[in-house]
Amino acid sequence: MSAKYRACLPMQTDKVFIMDGGLETTLIFEQNVDLPLFASFTLLDSEEGRATLNGYYARYAALARDHGVGFVLETPTWRANADWGAQLGFDATRLDALNRRAIELVADIRDRFETDASPMVLNGVLGPRGDGYEVGQMMSIADAVDYHTPQVRSFAASAADLVGAFTLTYAEEAAGIALAARAAGIPSVISFTVETDGRLPSGQSLREAIEQVDAETDAAPAFFMVNCAHPLHVESALAGGGDWLARIRGFEGNASTLSHAELNASPTLDPGDPVDFGRRYRSLRERMKQLTVLGGCCGTSYAHIEQICLACLPEPG
Repeated sequence: MSAKYRACLPMQTDKVFIMDGGLETTLIFEQNVDLPLFASFTLLDSEEGRATLNGYYARYAALARDHGVGFVLETPTWRANADWGAQLGFDATRLDALNRRAIELVADIRDRFETDASPMVLNGVLGPRGDGYEVGQMMSIADAVDYHTPQVRSFAASAADLVGAFTLTYAEEAAGIALAARAAGIPSVISFTVETDGRLPSGQSLREAIEQVDAETDAAPAFFMVNCAHPLHVESALAGGGDWLARIRGFEGNASTLSHAELNASPTLDPGDPVDFGRRYRSLRERMKQLTVLGGCCGTSYAHIEQICLACLPEPG
């Protein structure tokens, strides 16, 4: 099974692609699934877990098909790297197998739901070495290349169309992932997270981070995204305009306006207002015409993605 869209990612056109909502928060808070260390990749290790993931992805794939939009099928592998895997008892061999199995799972979803009007792209998901809400110990670019290369190679050897790195907190790790992907011959998408002030957890501005990654990698990422932040928190990051904004094609927002620290400390889920959420996406798209990859992160569910479709897309024909 070879990659279908790796040579030409269809998200780099004017066509709208939706993504799923907050996988982990949906499974934990809505379906009462136990995810140790927030690691959904562990579900790939059992028949019951794979059935849970199939059911989750199928709803979103059907939504994309019904609206005639593209769908980015993201693997549940945000925690499937060496440090997090070791904490959960998975060595390099098992992680490699599970990352490949994740692509097989989403490829099966694509086989069932893809249409000519609704192309579906397989995205091998990477997460940060650290927490995702805090910078922690920063790596050099070279160290980040070494650290993330095994997971990137797992996806490059599969039917994945691209690798997407999400909730990154500083530019050096992002640049390392982009270089690892280029060396492995697979496109990359880099997604930073921002705090309530619109700056990365490292303190760097979004503009500075994107420009640094492009400078360090000769613009290796296919495009950039922002995730794990409410649309309100992104607005200040976009102030001032500039050519760099054209590099941002996607957004996966949080349902809640709470900060990362507040979300981390909360024992309950804040689902926000799905209708308002969809309207805010429409407002962002009015400012950024190239923003065509639209999904949800923590606290979002099917309802939020449905509202994005209702607010941002024409009525299905």
